[in-house]
Amino acid sequence: MRRLDINCFAEMSVFVRVVEDGGYTAAAKSCAMSPSAVSKLISRLENRLGTRLLNRSTRRQRLTPEGTAFYERSLTILAALDEAEQEAAASSVPQGTVRVNCNVDIGRLYLLPLLNEFLGYHPAVSVEIFLSDEVVDLISSRADVAIRSGPLKSSNLVARRLGETRTLIVASPAYLETHGTPTLPSDLASHNCLGFTFNQPSMEWGFVDGDGQSFSIPVTGNTQVSDGHGVRNLAILGLGLARVGFCQVEQDLAAGQLLPILEDFMPPGKTEVHAVYVGQGGRLPTRVRAFMDFLAANLKIN
Repeated sequence: MRRLDINCFAEMSVFVRVVEDGGYTAAAKSCAMSPSAVSKLISRLENRLGTRLLNRSTRRQRLTPEGTAFYERSLTILAALDEAEQEAAASSVPQGTVRVNCNVDIGRLYLLPLLNEFLGYHPAVSVEIFLSDEVVDLISSRADVAIRSGPLKSSNLVARRLGETRTLIVASPAYLETHGTPTLPSDLASHNCLGFTFNQPSMEWGFVDGDGQSFSIPVTGNTQVSDGHGVRNLAILGLGLARVGFCQVEQDLAAGQLLPILEDFMPPGKTEVHAVYVGQGGRLPTRVRAFMDFLAANLKIN
């Protein structure tokens, strides 16, 4: 039986502050404690649990795998406690800030146009949107929700499907007129292929052959951009070939600003888009639940 003199809520709260504020000193200011008191509390918590939660260095603390799991569970428990207090006080209306990290083009084309409607339903909620095509860690980025495309890795994140999009390779008519149109994936060796700054140095594009077998072709290019919208703009300007999601360039294809190439070799499957959040098996804060329910009902990517 757990000893009644152990304030688990206080321990979890301080531990979460250490993780999110990046260290004992910053957490001490947030919790109105001394850094030494915070350090002793974390050590006492680790001793009681019988495991190390943080790997400490002179500059920062990093979560151990056990610390990551405990942090995620602490978020769920603290959120449930906060919600219980709000409901007990007859204040179950969603309120507070929802922090969202989203793919640039999905955010630009689908999410941002819906914000006015969402905020109209929930005037006590504010939203912070961070647009980036780089996959982020929800814990380190302090995001409540991330909207991601592509296969999901096994994790403690909960996912809700928002739709799907297919991948294609495009180029401007001017580029193809100057450099020729590739008819085989191997032709890409003589073309400028636009990439992303967060990819690995050796960039590869995937294809399928006539028998449906997957294969990859290494490609190179002289320009890399941090997001798909930038790559799409460069392709329209005629700088090279771009591998993008259909939703990013649907209007450009209809207008003839971009043309699809190598369609017979593109993988037939579609890329799923999900909204993911921390909170497996637990209750979400009302503000996050309201946002997730709104996305599931209104943000449809086809």
